[in-house]
Amino acid sequence: MNELAQPVAATGYPLLNLFWTMLWFFLWVVFLMVLFRILTDVFRDDRLSGWAKAGWTVLVIVLPFLGALIYLVARGKGMGERDQREIEKRDARFRAYVQEAAGTPEHAPEQASATHADELAKLADLKQRGALSDDEYARAKTKILT
Repeated sequence: MNELAQPVAATGYPLLNLFWTMLWFFLWVVFLMVLFRILTDVFRDDRLSGWAKAGWTVLVIVLPFLGALIYLVARGKGMGERDQREIEKRDARFRAYVQEAAGTPEHAPEQASATHADELAKLADLKQRGALSDDEYARAKTKILT
């Protein structure tokens, strides 16, 4: 009967300790993410010399808490700017790829007018050969010019 009186899920690890463990684990994961972000930023920055990159890397690896704090204070604002530039570059490359894949290259304004002129010349040629009536030519011309 003594065995039946004990709770089924009895452990030696109270619920509050579980919450503390989860908190410390979460903070450890966040800290590792910050360290990886810092190291990525160090090697992404083209303005840093090789020695500066090595120095920041050693500081962040040897003294991780202090190194991360110093890096964030000294170069934190630049991290955001470098990230923004990288996002803009990636976006421009993606847009160029999509335009290339879709077969619609970006035209400069003078190229667009040249394209309109080419289309009007083709329409005039079709009209002269009798392939288009005056009404069809007028509608197509209006469509191109608007």
